[in-house]
Amino acid sequence: MKVIAFNGSARKDGNTSLLLNLVLDELKAEGIETEIYSLAGKPVQGCIACYKCFEKKNRRCAVEKDIMNECIQKMDEADGILLGSPTYFADVSAGMKAVIERCGMVGRANPDMYNRKVGAAVVAVRRAGGIHVFNSLNYFFSISGMIIPGSTYWNIGIGRQPGEVNNDAEGVQTMKNLGKNMAWLMKKLRG
Repeated sequence: MKVIAFNGSARKDGNTSLLLNLVLDELKAEGIETEIYSLAGKPVQGCIACYKCFEKKNRRCAVEKDIMNECIQKMDEADGILLGSPTYFADVSAGMKAVIERCGMVGRANPDMYNRKVGAAVVAVRRAGGIHVFNSLNYFFSISGMIIPGSTYWNIGIGRQPGEVNNDAEGVQTMKNLGKNMAWLMKKLRG
């Protein structure tokens, strides 16, 4: 079993990465292979609504000039998907929005591409707006037919400067519990 985690932050090793790694550490402890993929420094664009993915049904986006087909392939090959985003103006980062649009569109064009995979959202926030980000990420999982594990609170860690989320004891524990619940669910589904 494998989980791919997408870090949608402009900071490769910032708070979003720290939170994702807390979840991944728990998955690794359960024997699940993990990978983190950072969008930092990699230009991506949103969906251009060409609908070529619906014509070709080849599990790829027709736009080839960026990393998106690599992201789609990683999602397709994984059993679990983590989407992590900082909170930018009470929403997901632009890079994460592009991932949601394009991976989601290819998934819709190729029915059941992500169906019954396990998906979870991870959010870094300075103060407010994180619930909207959490919901935006979960909408991707829901429309894709994925199964979303819970934790002991919303999967949000509080911190602005890199490393500050480590001071959010409840956020740290929430991520660890999410990792444990995700591992448990994946093993039950594999069963």
